[in-house]
Amino acid sequence: MSVTSGTTTSAVEISDVSVRFQSKRTEVTAIQQVSLDVAPGEFVSIVGPSGCGKSTLLKLVSGLLTPSSGSVSLLGEQVRGPRHDIGFVFQRAALLEWRSARRNILLQAEMRGMDSAEAGRRADELIEMTGLSGFESALPHELSGGMQQRVALCRALLHQPRVLLMDEPFGALDALTREQMNVELHRVWRETGTTVLLVTHSIAESVYLANRVVVLTRRPAVVQEVIEVGLPAERDYSTTMARPEFASAAAHIRDLLGAVTGHD
Repeated sequence: MSVTSGTTTSAVEISDVSVRFQSKRTEVTAIQQVSLDVAPGEFVSIVGPSGCGKSTLLKLVSGLLTPSSGSVSLLGEQVRGPRHDIGFVFQRAALLEWRSARRNILLQAEMRGMDSAEAGRRADELIEMTGLSGFESALPHELSGGMQQRVALCRALLHQPRVLLMDEPFGALDALTREQMNVELHRVWRETGTTVLLVTHSIAESVYLANRVVVLTRRPAVVQEVIEVGLPAERDYSTTMARPEFASAAAHIRDLLGAVTGHD
């Protein structure tokens, strides 16, 4: 199934992609003929049953995985290997315990050979943007889970990537912290204009954050439907949750996931 954003220029273009994993005994098809266009600056959430290939899609975009067939393009250029112009945030912050919050952020600059003065200025901007001011010198064990993920987000955004990939970034957080991080991420996305692809198991999270929600089927994954969220750009959390558009989109996704997983 092909999904387009209605624009001629794509930040991410996945074209008729299939992914098959071969073992000695069998071949498993994880993704089957999936197509998806994501416009520059768009926020797209991806939901689906566990193990259906959501994370595989992010690996394809980042160049960490090569499709068995089809193609993936980033900013008009075909992805043929690991990309250096994307940011990636995982479920675990994976911070270096002996480095302060600021130095964990700047690790990105060291790995990429960025100008140290420019990287320092960018790190300070991100620290202020994400509410980490005052915690620059704190070690990871001195930070809450939410703060650690803010550091990971700053690290991923340090080199100003055109596309940010997020794989269940708040899955390990408690419910209240997760809500707070949703609000924080939405604000940062609005301020930076970065294209975002988010994999999540949370229906509420997928609807609150995104312009569109892509619903995958069970493996082999195909795109079952794409939901246009239809929420205003400015989204207060409590007000958004009470809007009929939110309730309608969340209920429809829940019905779709119930259908694809075989649950009533």
